[in-house]
Amino acid sequence: MSPSTIGEINRLPEYEKREIYARYIPRQLIERFNLPDLVQNHELLKFRYAAGSSDVEMMLYHQAGFPDPILYGHLADTLNGQIHVLLYILNDPNSPRFDVDKMPDGSPTRFGIRKRNMEAEEAAMKAGLAPGQVRQGLHLFKEAMATFEQFVSSLGHDMYFAEPLYYHNAVIFERHGFSYQMGRRRMESIHLGFQEGGELRQKLDGSTPFRSPDAANSIRLRSWAIHDGIMDEPFTNVTMYKHIGRQGGGNTTPGCEW
Repeated sequence: MSPSTIGEINRLPEYEKREIYARYIPRQLIERFNLPDLVQNHELLKFRYAAGSSDVEMMLYHQAGFPDPILYGHLADTLNGQIHVLLYILNDPNSPRFDVDKMPDGSPTRFGIRKRNMEAEEAAMKAGLAPGQVRQGLHLFKEAMATFEQFVSSLGHDMYFAEPLYYHNAVIFERHGFSYQMGRRRMESIHLGFQEGGELRQKLDGSTPFRSPDAANSIRLRSWAIHDGIMDEPFTNVTMYKHIGRQGGGNTTPGCEW
């Protein structure tokens, strides 16, 4: 019987686990970087999983020894056995790197959630990046999502869940057809807060580099302001889901550009 959960896949022999998880690598990524057969290539395709665990981390590199993967994915099972995307990152290895993930002494920041490398974050923001990004993305999200949905479907599911780590992640998911399991009212409230006379807009006072008045009408800059603590609480309690082959109809940021 074919596995349908991360936990079941993780109980399989090593080769079978690698073969199944490699299915969610977008073909466009393999072609762009001219990657070889990856299933048994332990230098380019690395995993963290264990028999008995219900989560998996994938790291795909375009060349051995490079510091950042071109694809990082962290998946887990929900309590009822659905697929839950905890983190999904596409990095352009040819773009400049910003050390928002580590402090000058090398200690991890957990992408700025545990602590913040302010100098690196400001440089990343000015270079057009969003919170949590160490490099520019690969602009393959649509293609990556199509491949991921094929993977989820091959496990016998017709939907999956995602946990947006930052405000801009939620908006991107929303604009690619995701709906809110939890947090839609929170997203709508944030949008209202950035409107004329709103509480969040009034805090865009330039007191830090991340609180420019320009952030009111920019998804990316709003996300930086929220990451900077403008809401006086972290961005949490937002969970989204996507039905395979179907588009959600939500829009919590009408009229706001990237």
